[in-house]
Amino acid sequence: MPDSLSMVRFLLGNRLIELDLNIHPLYQPSTTVLNYLRSLTDRKGVKEGCAEGDCGACTVVVASPAGNGGLNYQAVNSCLIFLPWLNGKQLITIEDLSDGKELHPVQELMVDLYGSQCGFCTPGILMSLFSLYKSRKAATRENAIQLLSGNLCRCTGYQPILEAAIKALEADGTDSFGKCEKAVLDQLLKLHACSLSIDNGKQIYLRPSTWKEALNLRQTHQDAYLTAGATDVALRQSKKHEFLPKILDISGIEELKTFQENEAGWTIGSGLPLEELWHLTAGKIPMSDEVFSVFASHQIRNMATLGGNIGSASPIGDTLPALTALEALLELENTSGRRSFPIGNFITGYRKTELLPDEIIRSVYIPKPDEDVIFRFIKVSKRKELDISTVSMAASLKLAPANRIEKVILAYGGMAERPLRASKTEAWLIGKPWDRSHAEEAARLIIEEFSPISDARANKEARNIMARNLFMKFFVETPLSSANHE
Repeated sequence: MPDSLSMVRFLLGNRLIELDLNIHPLYQPSTTVLNYLRSLTDRKGVKEGCAEGDCGACTVVVASPAGNGGLNYQAVNSCLIFLPWLNGKQLITIEDLSDGKELHPVQELMVDLYGSQCGFCTPGILMSLFSLYKSRKAATRENAIQLLSGNLCRCTGYQPILEAAIKALEADGTDSFGKCEKAVLDQLLKLHACSLSIDNGKQIYLRPSTWKEALNLRQTHQDAYLTAGATDVALRQSKKHEFLPKILDISGIEELKTFQENEAGWTIGSGLPLEELWHLTAGKIPMSDEVFSVFASHQIRNMATLGGNIGSASPIGDTLPALTALEALLELENTSGRRSFPIGNFITGYRKTELLPDEIIRSVYIPKPDEDVIFRFIKVSKRKELDISTVSMAASLKLAPANRIEKVILAYGGMAERPLRASKTEAWLIGKPWDRSHAEEAARLIIEEFSPISDARANKEARNIMARNLFMKFFVETPLSSANHE
């Protein structure tokens, strides 16, 4: 058997692919799955639209072993995935859906309901429909919209596509893939648990399979780009055309994909994909539904992780204000040990953090708020689904008797070079009644705390208005304030 330390092995459909990226003449370790597929003569169905995960034309489905003894089918953006990430997985493209004699049920739905027009985006839409067909989610319009939010159709044929999606959710998932699932699972289990160490003389790609191995590699390769889902790092290559000389990919470490709950709080592994995190925490963690329902798209959430969203240190990262308002703690670790760090103090400047060069974020701890704490996350963006924030606000409020403010946290994104709390406004509010007059004064104080920039998404004045209005929206929608704003 070829050396598994440099050989990327996966199934393309039902065919075993083995690529030695140490010596391969065509592919670099950071070659994207999209570019790999487009290089093959029989896999031209996948398309490149935006090369940044926005349009969905490049959507494929990746199957991997699930905890229930079956396979988990996930729609992902192939433009953001490096080839080594496929190790131990099955890659399914539009060419695999039909057996050559009959269309797959989701293809029949698109035909019967006239869901395709120009056809450019149709392969990606069909792959999303295929993942819906295998998902067992409730057949609601809301679920269909949410799960198709990462597929854009310029021909505006959304209604028949949504009808096809709802019918796909209604189906029982029976198809040719189910018949051979056991055989595919057996193959994947033989390929799955191995580390990769690739060095072709130009680029180094390291993909450890254990946490201890990852820490040792980080100690040795502190200059490597750290990735888990690569939804941010991959853009350096696809959009900025940067060369990534060294990559440390921690996406294969199961120890980072954990979720634990006890009486005091929740501990979330930094490598847990956000879609899975949403599924596990819906209705539990205050931020879960409000943040993840407007976080990117289904395809992106299948790849992106909480640790990655925090570690990227973006001034408009959606999870950062919410975690700050919930007073979350980060667990950071290197080969010397672990330390906890308040997330509100973690980001020190634009794309700068307190993370040491040899450290990796291991987990995020969110303490359970008191039952009487009111939490909200509100995001302003140019569209509801699949968009980054222009301005966002997460607020946490606790009231004492007589509706006086005992504790308040107001965390904003998009108002500075990093997410920040309106700390002066918070201090001014303490002890004051939660009523309209004090809320309006606080809203005025908020815009004095920040000096936002003007950019393509909004100018400075607009951001100030948004910040003020988000606070007032929080006030108006707080149940205990309803009697004060008739």
